[in-house]
Amino acid sequence: MHVAVFDTHGYERGTLEMAAAERGHKLTFFEERLRPETALLASGHEAVCVFVNDTLDRHTLEIIAAEGVELIALRCAGFNNVDLAAAAQNNLKVVRVPEYSPYAVAEHTLALLLALNRRIHRAYNRSRDRNFSLEGLVGSDMHGKTVGVIGTGKIGAIFGRIAHGLGCRILAYDVRPNEELIAQTGAQYATLPDLLAASDILSLHVPLMEATHHIINEEAIRQMKRGAYLVNTSRGGLVDAQALIEGLKSGQVGAAGLDVYEEEADVFFEDHSDDVLQDDILARLLTFPNVIITSHQAFLTTEALSNIADTTMANLSAKEKGEPLTNEVSA
Repeated sequence: MHVAVFDTHGYERGTLEMAAAERGHKLTFFEERLRPETALLASGHEAVCVFVNDTLDRHTLEIIAAEGVELIALRCAGFNNVDLAAAAQNNLKVVRVPEYSPYAVAEHTLALLLALNRRIHRAYNRSRDRNFSLEGLVGSDMHGKTVGVIGTGKIGAIFGRIAHGLGCRILAYDVRPNEELIAQTGAQYATLPDLLAASDILSLHVPLMEATHHIINEEAIRQMKRGAYLVNTSRGGLVDAQALIEGLKSGQVGAAGLDVYEEEADVFFEDHSDDVLQDDILARLLTFPNVIITSHQAFLTTEALSNIADTTMANLSAKEKGEPLTNEVSA
């Protein structure tokens, strides 16, 4: 199958090429993101392979369908950037990678949390300037803290087990309780307001959809335990960034670790070190000493990249052979 691969980077091309060669697929790599302005690049390909910040709205889908594309292969788990109804109307199948390494994301969540708590980012910068003062670097024991896990699917459950291993009490919120997590950690499920009020640490692990958009908003931040830490390694749209800024300014939010940001599409995955940052909200977040922002790298491990490539190519092969699309998503 001939595949147009959009929004590609050096760290993933080798893995994708190896997996494609094993299954006989031919890949054309484009650094550009898929959107209406670049959709004609898909001409001559049977499938497009896209990532989280590609724009697959109705206009884009109509263009690629007219150019002969039959399959959209997401090399990620989320599909909130795809107009699924428009895809169905244009006879476009959509497949995804439902999981690649939940451990990668859960472990990055822990990395952000520990770095914030023990001020690792500040200590690193100080030591580079030969400043070895300990003033302002006081953290706290994780042991005994209450960790609120919002979303207890595979990633959330793994993070819950990690936090439990540190001696934390686990509170959870999800539409479906995870019985295995309860058995392993003694996790207790609570309403969202009760979880917010009781948690020293909040970690977000839910998909982005209408019901979860800005689940952390001004009201939720008011309900939080004062000084609680917030970590988001899921989707940027879960957090109202302006409300978070106000919470940080007032001290209601003690610290924030963000691997995702609602308007990241125009910033993340690119080098803007010589540019003036145009996003005022992101620029403001970067000024806080108690905020760490990483550029959507939680998934970025060798194991995850390999799993993404293998599953993506298997999805393509299933379509090519007329086999059931086990990873298909639909409206």
